[in-house]
This record gives sequence, C-alpha cells and structure tokens, in this order.
Amino acid sequence: MTPVSPTPLSTQAKVVRAAMVLAMMAGFVLLTGLLDGNDGVAASQLIAQPAFPLANAMPGLMLALLLLVVTRRAFLSFGLAYLAQVVVYAVNSLKVANLGTPLVPADFRMVGQLGKGGMHVLGSYLPHSPWPYLSLIVGVALIAALWRFERPLFRRRTGGKRVIAGSVLAATFGTLLVGVPGWGSLYNGHKLWLEPWSAAATTSHSGLMSSLVMFHLQDRHTKQKVDPAAVSQLLQTTGNAVRARMQTTPDPNTALPDIVVVQSESFFDPRIIRGYENADLTPNLKRLAAQGMSGPLHVPTFGGGTIRTEFEVLTGLSLRYFNTMQFPYLQLNNKVVPSMVRVLRSHGYETIAIHGNDPTFWNRNTAFKALGFDRFLSQSGFPADAAMDGKYMADSAMTDEIMSQLKDSGPPQFLFAISLEAHGPYDVTPQDVAARDAIAVPAVVDPTHKQQVQNYLYHMQHADQELGRLAALLAKRNRPTLLLFYGDHLPGLDDAYRETGFVDGQSMLSQAGTWLLVDPRNPGNAQRVDMASWMLPGLLLERAGVHDDAYFALTQVLAPSLAALTHAPGATPPPIDAQQKQFDNDMASVAALRMNGKLDKLLPASLLPPATNLAQGQSAEPTPAVGAMGIHH
Repeated sequence: MTPVSPTPLSTQAKVVRAAMVLAMMAGFVLLTGLLDGNDGVAASQLIAQPAFPLANAMPGLMLALLLLVVTRRAFLSFGLAYLAQVVVYAVNSLKVANLGTPLVPADFRMVGQLGKGGMHVLGSYLPHSPWPYLSLIVGVALIAALWRFERPLFRRRTGGKRVIAGSVLAATFGTLLVGVPGWGSLYNGHKLWLEPWSAAATTSHSGLMSSLVMFHLQDRHTKQKVDPAAVSQLLQTTGNAVRARMQTTPDPNTALPDIVVVQSESFFDPRIIRGYENADLTPNLKRLAAQGMSGPLHVPTFGGGTIRTEFEVLTGLSLRYFNTMQFPYLQLNNKVVPSMVRVLRSHGYETIAIHGNDPTFWNRNTAFKALGFDRFLSQSGFPADAAMDGKYMADSAMTDEIMSQLKDSGPPQFLFAISLEAHGPYDVTPQDVAARDAIAVPAVVDPTHKQQVQNYLYHMQHADQELGRLAALLAKRNRPTLLLFYGDHLPGLDDAYRETGFVDGQSMLSQAGTWLLVDPRNPGNAQRVDMASWMLPGLLLERAGVHDDAYFALTQVLAPSLAALTHAPGATPPPIDAQQKQFDNDMASVAALRMNGKLDKLLPASLLPPATNLAQGQSAEPTPAVGAMGIHH
C-alpha cells in the first residue's frame, strides 16, 4: 500500500499536541514553585531570575518527559512526576518540623534502613492525621484512572523515534542522578544561590530540588585534600604539649579502671531554656557535676542523627573535617576504623556495646565490628520482660543490663551503652500519665505543644534518675569504675524552642548539650570545661591512665581552642580567630590521615608509643605505629 502523505489536519494535530505538552511543562514549573513555597522559586521570579524556578523544576520535568515517552499519556506522566515531588516535599516538611533542617542527599540512605528497625523509629514521625494519607490515596486513584482512560498522545510505533527519545532522556536523567560534573554549569553558586555550610539557606533561596542537586554534586566531587606540610607544622607547634600528656607513667600497682559510657538519648540540661533557668529537673546531674568534670558539649547534630555524635565520641574524629559524611555508619567503607575502642582493646580491655534496639538500624552491627567492639548486646539480648516506657525500652532496663555485664574479676571492661527511652517524637503517652501531667511548662508554650514538652521532660527526668542510680551502684563496686555520661543532641522540640527562646539568645541549632565524667567511688572537685564530642575520648583515656595515643593527646591540647567550632548543620558558624582557623585547617589533614591509617608515618619517634599489651586471647604484639593508631589485630 502506498503511504498516505500527512494532511494539514494531522500537522495541526501535532502542533496542538506539542503546544499542550509545552503548556503542561510551564504549568509543572509553576506548580513546583507553589509546592516549594520559597520566594526564590515562585512564579513571580520567572522574569526576574528564571534560572531559579526552572532549575528547581528540572529534575521533575525530566522525569515527566521520560514517563511521557514510555506511557504516551501526558496527564498521567506529569501527574506521576508531580506526585513523586509531593512525596519528597512531604518528607522534607517532616524533617524540617522535627529536626529543623531540610533534606540533604545523604538522607536518602535512610530508605535502606526502613527494613532494619528504621520503620519502628522513623515511622513514629509520620503524621497522625488521616488527611495526608487520604490525599495520597486520591492521587494514586487519579493516576490509575488516567492510566485506564487517558488516550495516548501518539502511536505506539513511531519508527524508532520513541526509542531514541527515551534513551536520550533516560541517559540525561541518569547523569543528573549520578552527579555528572557537567550539571555544575547550571547547579552552582554563580547561577543559583548556594551556601555550602547551610542546606536551609540554600533551600530557601534556590528551592529544595535545586538544593538537593547542588549538594549531591558537591558531595560526589569534593575530595578531601591532605596537606602533609600542615600536619608536620601542627605537630611541631604542639609537640611539646602532646609529649607532656603522653609522658605520664601509669602506676603498675594500680589496676586499670572499668569504664562505663552512657550516651543518653536527647539529654540536656533544660536550664538553658528561658523559663527553666531555676528549674531543678536534673538533680543527679547537678550533684554529680559537683564531684567531677562536666560542662557544655558541642555536638555535630540537632534533634536526631544520633550516630554523628556517637561516631565522634568513639573515634575522636570530628565530622567537621568530613563534609560529605552525613551518616558515618552508613558510609564507612573501612573494615578497621581507628577508635577509642581499639586503644582500650590494645590495653587488655573487653569492649561491649549495649543498645536496646534493632542491631542493624544505623548499620551498627557492622560499624561496631569496624570500630573494634568484642560484643554488641542489642534488643534480643535483653530480658524478655525488660521495662518499657512510652514507645521504647526504659532507661532503667539499660541500667540493669549495664550492671549485669560488669564483672568483679577478669580483664578491665569498657561498656558503651546507648539509651532510647527519651527518643522522639514526643506524642506517645508514657507509662505514668499523672507524673507527666504534673510537670510544669512555661506559660509562653502553646497548649498544642505543652504535652510534647511534658512527655520529653518526663523521659529526661528518668534519664537523670538512672544516672544517679547507676553512679550509686558503681560506687559500691570493688573495682574502680569511670562513668562518662552525655547527651547526643537536643530533642526536636522546635515549636517550643521558638516560643520560649534560650537564655543565651542564640538559636536552637547553636545550643550545646551537656557531659559529665566522674569516678563514683572517689568523688573529686568540680571542674567545668567546654568540650566537643570528638574530644571526649581523649579526655576519658587520660583519666583511665591510657596515655600512649598521640592523636588523642593532640585532641586534648587543641580542645580549648577548637571545642566551640563544632555545631549542628545549619547553625550560624561561631566566630573564629586566626590561630583557631590555622589549627582547624591543619586538623582537617590530621583527621583524614588518621581515618586512613596514615597519620603514624608523619609522627616523630618521640610521639610513638612503646608496644602495648593486646587484649585477652591475642598472641601477636602490635608495632608501635599500630599502637598509636589504636588498631587491634
């Protein structure tokens, strides 16, 4: 049969269909700006700064066009792409509401944690109102109806044109997803607004989708630079002070103490909040602080992201120097990670981690092996009748388990316990409602937020009570025991914080938590010291009589200068002088070398320790360099 030439009507139809697709693309850009809600990508900016709303809508547009080639249905394709955006923006809203910061690329790693205990924790933050779920169901039903009833925009067979167009679109979209550098010509701080230190500021100006792409490109192509000359200069500058800390000779007649570290979920001293200045909500913390060391603790997270603080405490490495490591346990590729745990193992300690939750959540089961723990006692290892309060295991059950693990004979023990009771969200009814309702809340707190504050304080007071009980039990032991207690971050009570404000006038992201180090058997004098979470292990090792790790000694030398530089993502950076900046820059190289096991090669012989005793059951002796790194074989 002879092919029929296109008629003017068929040409007109093609023009109409092309115009319809273009109109839908324009509508998609406008609706994306409306969904985003930030002024920088609003419809009003299409003339003033068109790159902003267009770049923000670009990922969704590319997905919509790819779906159009596959399904041949315009409304279905653009509807699916927009629905996907709605889900991303909804998750972003939940994160902003609970943690005060928008989504960043690393957050998508959490998808893999949903089946590893993550749904139990993260699912608690989902809205309780039925309307969001009903809206989603309506959207899905509408998509299904479009798939069933919408007429295709073009024929199934197009002589290979669909295959070519689809391949080009898929390849282009793929380059965006994997972060090909070429996209940086659009997604950069010159064309758009980018503040590398603040996802919140970037999102507010450039839109959420553009922010995700820019940080994705930055993370993919930012390589940590190491300056050996800077490391040598720092070691030369601080060498005498580091050597002085390492030259303390332990008394051979004094046994190494057992060490108990409690990472208390969302614990902080409420007296930093206006309206609580004179409250006595943490009497045990206050009492024990008068017998040991304590003070403000600067941590690298707010409202969540527990493993960021946890990683810093266990390794002594500041995430300030690893900008692309948002969730360290999910991003660690090293099978052996230098840590306080490994240093203690090299001195004969048995090392045990305790946490009443799913061991695979946050990838702790794998990360703890890399960090050097001998054992990880997780939820299944607790008694079947372990106490619960609210949604999670009670802190009292953790105290009981700590005491059951401590032995009166054998090698010294290092116990790292992670509590869970005070974990958010704070809308779950606790066990003792009357005790919760009796907690006073400042009048400025809106009634809709009052119960959340009370729920948190109820669990926080339990943490303080268990701190007091644990210290009393440790004081009765025959063996010496050091107790380190700290909060991993402030709780995510954003609305209440905005209503009350803080005593120092700073934002919630700039607030420090609290820490305490005490010997319950031998109370001392009160010492108040500003610390960052990555500096705690060096201090703890010193107090335990372990002085042979040059890196941890260095952290103590620099602590007075660098402690306050640690802060949550999005917080206003603290002021920094020239000396601090130099130390800070040099420590970035030191940290990178430490992580990769290459720092010891640059240490002078005077900073390398003698061979230390290995943990029980090991036959080979570590080399001096291995001992300095705290690596246990």
